[in-house]
Amino acid sequence: MKRLRWPSWMPIDPYIVLLLGTVGLAALFPARGTGADVASGASTAAIAFLFFLYGARLSTREALDGLRHWRLHVTVLVCTFVLFPVFGLAARALVPVLLTQPLYQGLLFLTLVPSTIQSSIAFTSIARGNVPAAICAGSFSSLIGIVLTPLLAAAVLGNSGGGFSADSLVKIVLQLLVPFLAGQVLRRWIGGFVARHKKVLGLVDRGSILLVVYTAFSEGMTRGIWHQVSPARLGGLLAVEAALLAVMLLLTWYGGRALGFGREDRIAIQFAGSKKSLASGLPMASVLFGAHASLAVLPLMLFHQMQLMVCAVIAKRRARDPEEVPGSAGESAAHLVQGQPQDRVLR
Repeated sequence: MKRLRWPSWMPIDPYIVLLLGTVGLAALFPARGTGADVASGASTAAIAFLFFLYGARLSTREALDGLRHWRLHVTVLVCTFVLFPVFGLAARALVPVLLTQPLYQGLLFLTLVPSTIQSSIAFTSIARGNVPAAICAGSFSSLIGIVLTPLLAAAVLGNSGGGFSADSLVKIVLQLLVPFLAGQVLRRWIGGFVARHKKVLGLVDRGSILLVVYTAFSEGMTRGIWHQVSPARLGGLLAVEAALLAVMLLLTWYGGRALGFGREDRIAIQFAGSKKSLASGLPMASVLFGAHASLAVLPLMLFHQMQLMVCAVIAKRRARDPEEVPGSAGESAAHLVQGQPQDRVLR
């Protein structure tokens, strides 16, 4: 059986380097005046196209097939949209000792973002876990997050998050949900084309995210908001995020055991339930936070790199675990989804 491999020689995701380079470019050469208007319009179009591709990629058949393993998917959704936000709300006690209010808002938004798909699948495969379950869990999380993340953000952040209102939710529907649904509707005609050109389209959607980052950080530079962040505050943010990631990794692993899941399922739960999606979070933050998006996405960018590095180590260690004995009390329910492609990667 073919396994996805994460390069052992690559401790840092090259895409994170590109993101940081884009931030540096925005700091040195921020878009101003007419250039800012053009960048903003291009960013809006790029976000819509990004979610159109997400809709065109998601296989409705695979999503429906995965419903048979509903206990695992509900567990991942609870971790992503209940436990994470609860810890995010609890972190309010760290303001202003470790975090400034804007950084806290970014941290809280991070906890509302859906889970990843691609890296969850990759790490689950490396660790010899339930790959089909990871595919479905990540897909469900991303799909539900398009609607649930903005609603949660409006509920817990209110007007402090950059002006959440009915207009913000309308923007979410028009820029994210409508393109996604259009991609799903057109999938039967364009699905083959998307599959054949997934590498090229992957470059397009990653380039779209870079454009979103450049636009957000350019606006932040022109408004002078970066003067609010000191090295000490960044250090405090990293410490808080490290603690948050550690707690979620422990809860997803030992909580999965307490719920009676086998090893393969617990691996999928740990990797899908402990991570947050940069690809989904950045466009949402751009729409929801507007001029404050640069500080709002900083915690997400840092957490994203941290989760990749930590989970790469965990996945390699899990791969050396002894095989589970078939028929044992904790046997994985992965056989319920046998026959689905094990090496397929979705974003």
